Amino acid sequence: MTEPMETATLGGGCFWCLEAVYVDLDGVVSVESGYAGGNVPRPSYEQVCDGGTGHAEVVKVQFDPRKISYREILQVFFSIHDPTQLNRQGNDVGTQYRSIIFTHSDTQRDIAREVMDELEQEHVYDKPIVTEVRSLDDNYWPAEAYHQNYFAQHPEQGYCAFVVAPKVAKFRAKFASWTRSGA
Repeated sequence: MTEPMETATLGGGCFWCLEAVYVDLDGVVSVESGYAGGNVPRPSYEQVCDGGTGHAEVVKVQFDPRKISYREILQVFFSIHDPTQLNRQGNDVGTQYRSIIFTHSDTQRDIAREVMDELEQEHVYDKPIVTEVRSLDDNYWPAEAYHQNYFAQHPEQGYCAFVVAPKVAKFRAKFASWTRSGA
């Protein structure tokens, strides 16, 4: 009998950045860019970017818990974005870019809070963590097809070259042994 996969749903700025990192993480089975936490069914990218739907850009990460733990998924999450910035990541500004963890169980909620408490106690950041932790409701929607695997398809596009690529490089340097290539 095979063990079931688990899912993490995370928002920390533009979903292209998060997706590009998680697709390279050993133990991750699939990554889907999408929208969560809002009040409009099936929102478009334009609606979400206008900021009126309440959605955050997120990635839905399906992973094999025998290869990587939820805690490790969160360790990567907190290393690839700034969880102290409210409703922004760098030049991306708006509630759609907020730092948020949508949990799929009480256990995930507890682990997320533990990890955040540990980061605060260790003074990893100069400012308080503002990451929201809330249960994933039924209002998750996949992003349009052209957003899926965006960085891999458009590495020379300006945003990818100057924003996404450095985050991927930082991840690969810090977590080299966790990548699919292991180096």
